[in-house]
Parts: sequence; C-alpha cells; structure tokens
Amino acid sequence: MKHAYRSTTALGLALALVAGPAMADMEAAKQFLDEEIERSALSRAEQEAEMEWFIEAAEPFAGMDITVVSETITTHEYESKVLAPAFSAITGINVTHDLIGEGDVVEKLQTQMQSGQNIYDAYINDADLIGTHWRYKQVRNLTDWMDGEGADVTNPNLNLDDFIGTQFTTAPDGKLYQLPDQQFANLYWFRYDWFNDPEIQADFKEEYGYDLGVPRNWSAYEDIAEFFTGREIDGEEVFGNMDYGKKDPSLGWRFTDAWMSMAGMGSKGEPNGLPVDEWGIRVNDKSQPVGSCVDRGGATNAPAAVYAIEKYKYWLENFTPPAAAGMTFSEAGPVPAQGNIAQQMFWYTAFTADMVKEGLPVMNEDGTPKWRMAPSPHGAYWEEGMKVGYQDVGSWTLMKSTPVDRAKAAWLYAQFVTSMTVDVEKSHEGLTFIRDSTINHDSFTERAPKLGGLVEFYRSPARVRWSDTGTNVPDYPKLAQLWWQNIGDASSGAKTAKEALTSLCEAQEQVLARLERAGIQGELGPNLNEERDPGYWLGQPGAPKPELDNEKPEPVTVSYDELIKSWQE
Repeated sequence: MKHAYRSTTALGLALALVAGPAMADMEAAKQFLDEEIERSALSRAEQEAEMEWFIEAAEPFAGMDITVVSETITTHEYESKVLAPAFSAITGINVTHDLIGEGDVVEKLQTQMQSGQNIYDAYINDADLIGTHWRYKQVRNLTDWMDGEGADVTNPNLNLDDFIGTQFTTAPDGKLYQLPDQQFANLYWFRYDWFNDPEIQADFKEEYGYDLGVPRNWSAYEDIAEFFTGREIDGEEVFGNMDYGKKDPSLGWRFTDAWMSMAGMGSKGEPNGLPVDEWGIRVNDKSQPVGSCVDRGGATNAPAAVYAIEKYKYWLENFTPPAAAGMTFSEAGPVPAQGNIAQQMFWYTAFTADMVKEGLPVMNEDGTPKWRMAPSPHGAYWEEGMKVGYQDVGSWTLMKSTPVDRAKAAWLYAQFVTSMTVDVEKSHEGLTFIRDSTINHDSFTERAPKLGGLVEFYRSPARVRWSDTGTNVPDYPKLAQLWWQNIGDASSGAKTAKEALTSLCEAQEQVLARLERAGIQGELGPNLNEERDPGYWLGQPGAPKPELDNEKPEPVTVSYDELIKSWQE
C-alpha cells in the first residue's frame, strides 16, 4: 500500500482529533509507519520509539505554523508532499515545505541575512555556503545549538556519525553549521550498451587506434564525442556530448561545481585545494581571500581556466544537440534519457531517479539500465592529488534571525525528514544518500543492478573525493551570480573565454575589496594581495599554472568493469 499516506493524511488528522492528543498522535505515527515506511534501518519497535520521541518533543509547539524551503528536486518533492503532512499529523506542528528554484533559495537566504527579517524558519541550502556561514556568523552553529538552546529538541537517535557528508558542513573551527538532507555527485554518464557493442568497438579502434572505454582524460572524451556525433544507431542520429548553455543562474553552477578543478585549475589537496580553490580564489594561511586574478595569485583567469571554458564551448558547439545551447540545468538534465546521447561528462546523480523509469529508451525490459555512471575524466592541467569532482550536499540551516521557538519546531522537522526511521524510504524515492546505514541497507544491495553504478559509487571509499565548494568563498550569494553572467558571455560568443574570465576575476575582486573595506567578516574576511606581474605567480609552484605546450595529451580509457572492481577494492 505504498504512498497511501499521501491520500490519507486527513484520516490521520481526524484520528488525532477524535482520540485525544497523545493517543491520536501515536495512532497517526503508526498509520504513517504502516502505509509509508516499508524499508528502514530501524526495527519497527525502534521506529515507534523514535516517533514517540518526536511527539513528546513537539508538545510545546503543537498548533504552530512554520514554513521551510528547499530547491525543487525529487527528494524534496517527497519531503514536501509526503513527509511534511505526516510530520504535521504526528506532531501537531503545521509545516509548509516550499519548493522553489535553487537560485531563489539562495536569494531568499541572502535577503534574510541582509534584512534580519525571518522569511523562512529553516532552509535547505547547499553546503557550498559553508564559507559564508562560517564568516558571517548569521546562522546557528549546530554543534553549540544541540548542546545548548536546542538540546531539548535534539533527537537522541540523530546519530551524526551515520551521516556521510558532515565533513562538508563543518567549518575550520570544528563546528557543524548545517545538517545534510540530500547528497549527490557529478559523475560521467555513458551508454554502456553502445560502448560494449563489438561493431562499435571495432570501428572506434580502427579510427582512433585505442580501445573504446570510460575516458580517463579529456583527450579521450573528445575523441569519443567526435566518434559518436552524427553516427546513426537504431535509426536515430546520436550526439557524443550533452550540456547546456543558457545565460541563467544554473550556468554558474556548471563551472563552480568543480569543472575548473576537473580541468586542473586549482591547487593540489582534497576536498578543496589550498591555497587556490576551484573558483580560482586564493587564500593566505589565515584563510583570508587574497585574490582571484592571476596578478594577485588567483587562478580564475589562468591558462587552465581558459582551457576549461574553451573545451566546454568546443564540445557544446560541435558534439551536442543544437537546442542544448539554449537550455538550463533542469531542462538539459533529462535529455540523455531520450536515448540519443552517447556520453555526458558533467552529469549529476540527482537525475538517477528520472533515468531509471520503466519504458524509457535507456532502460532494458528487465529493469536494468543501458547506461552506467563512472568517475569523470580529468583535464590536461589536472595532477594526481587534486580534487576530482563535485558533490552537492543540500543541508538544513537555521538562521539566527529566526525566533528560538520557531527554530526549534523547524529543527524537529529537519530531524524527522533525515531520521533513520524514514531515510531508507526517502532515499529510494530520490536516490540522494546521506546516511551510511541507508547506503548499506539490504534493499539497496537488491536494487543496485538497476541503478547504473550509483550504489557501488556510494559504497566505495572513492566517494569522499567528491566534495562541495570549500571555505575560500567568503560570500557565495554575491560571488555566484557573477559566474553565470560572465560565463554566459563566453557561452554566447559575446566575449572570448579569456576576456570573460578576466571580467569575472575582476568582478570577484571588487566584491572581495568591498568586504575587506566593510570589515564585517572580521579576521576571516578578505585581505587582497598587491597586484604583481602575472609572470611572478605563474612562475611559482602550483596554481596558477603557466600554459601547457600540449593541451591534448595522449588519450586514456579504461574498461568500466575493471573500474568497478577498483572501486570495490
């Protein structure tokens, strides 16, 4: 009777009214567990005990109306449509869970930061804002909250050690600022069936002189993109790449989400290189941002960054469906499921749930996918020890401007939707894992063959090498909007890659300079370097790096099946 609770929430509330508060709440909880929670990391007795704790902790806030917000993805739709009504029926706290665009979430949060007005009682926003939250001190750090004001509403079974992404939501001061709610990586996606077709393999080997396989560098990716583009398979024209190019906020994420690190722009070090990160921002040994342009020691307009943008543009123009240039992130995401894309370098696992639906051209009749996911290949400037890719960690954030009682009620809801009781079921809906106990649940061992490598990736030690934006970025909302505007100029052809990136780094430094003058981030705020001849910085070890003589080294591929074995080892 899966998801019956969606249509019977009114029944749960009716039970609450008829049977009296304590009994009715537990009746609603049992109904929820019966009808919605088929799979869980907890036993039924443990689930009921956890629900009892929520009921008791919520008593002081019964009848309160709270509003929380997140971006619109499958996981959050499940929370909004199923878990929020269930929580309201069980606890008496009436939750409205708004779903809006990611850019709008950041804008609302920024407005609340600037105005001090309580717009939402809690936000699910990316851990990319960790540098912002750590410096501005406008959010409640959860470490102190759970030990202090929020102790009476902190679930004793929260089990933080079970979360796989808390290292991304913990600042250099050792404090946890956000609680992970959903998590997904950007990986390489490809048509496993085509890559293993003997005729296609033979054609590729004859044309390029090496085996068709998962590309380990951008040289091989480009060859594969060229090989498949224009080829007819099953009566349909195929493209060797998928991407998007519309001048839209989502175009910024396309590059700040580690594209530049994958190209090799930043410093060595994981999860985010120091002193130069994937935004090209350099920090000193006090974590103060000191520059973005090469002449201040940054790398946003360095040769590796120019290479990264030029490759993106070349592939978009030559190997991608023409309509993609006018698409946004959300519009482009489902396109590979239509069946005419051979591979995609920059693919988010958040789209997995939409790629495994029955009847899609990319699915076999037995429910297994015709595609697989693998680690993304590296650019010419990448060196061993550098960041390999991006991992989004959408996380619960409590603003200090939210009144304490409202923050407590919202914190209860945040813990409910991330609880061990519900997390396995939620993860089957959205496939955005946050708990180790969920990843290793037997139900995902059973489902793994139908998820194209997702479970294998998250069970492998390799998963920790994919990380979010680090702490070099002192004001994510202000700086992020500069990326899509300037990269959009390069994508449209209004500027060359070099021109667009120089405009971008200069604009970033203008923001850094304003923050420095304002002094509002204290000792952690920017402290810009003096400008020097770019040759000085390009001559120093590490990033920014001088231009390579050869930006297309020898292509390298690997068998997918061998790659999976290495993950498991």
